[in-house]
Amino acid sequence: MSGSYDFEEQERIAELKGWWEDNRWYVIGAIVAAVLAFAGFRAWHWWSAKQADDAGAMYSATMKLPKDQQVASIDALVAKHPKSYFASDAQLVAAKARFEAQDLAGARTRLEWVMQNGVDEHRGIARMRLAAVLLEEKKYAEALKVLDDNKDEAFVALVADLRGDIMLAQGRMDEARAAYKTATEKAEPRNPVKQIAETKLNALGGAQ
Repeated sequence: MSGSYDFEEQERIAELKGWWEDNRWYVIGAIVAAVLAFAGFRAWHWWSAKQADDAGAMYSATMKLPKDQQVASIDALVAKHPKSYFASDAQLVAAKARFEAQDLAGARTRLEWVMQNGVDEHRGIARMRLAAVLLEEKKYAEALKVLDDNKDEAFVALVADLRGDIMLAQGRMDEARAAYKTATEKAEPRNPVKQIAETKLNALGGAQ
């Protein structure tokens, strides 16, 4: 039998050839799809890295500008890289500048953008600052609603402290005291909110 195949081997070869004839396009298609997917994956990572580098460069250049020239540059960054960490952070910077300039509506718009579109790391910060802006605008019900929507344990003490400020602004002293008391209880010993809330609580005569 040397140099030739036995009958069973010939049958297996024939079956293999038949299977290949029936399925070769599926196999080739699967291989091509895998190659394209891998190439696409690498291209996506390359593109993402390039976008992140560009966003970082724009952010760095923006922060070097005088404050009165930053807004236009921030808007350009947000328009070009809206999903980036840098756009989210830049909007917080812009909101702070608007608040300091007493442009409360402008600050609110920037903070609402971060809450809706920003990265997770910035949304809690934006929420607290937005509540403070609404308090400044005397929109107490809206400010409380913003605080009520907080689900991040890291902000529980600050939420309580801000709630106390809102109650105090409305003359609701008992509720203000209760909120400040909660803030002192929820804040870690080294959290500056603890001392601030205690000072406010003591100014109102302490917990009753």
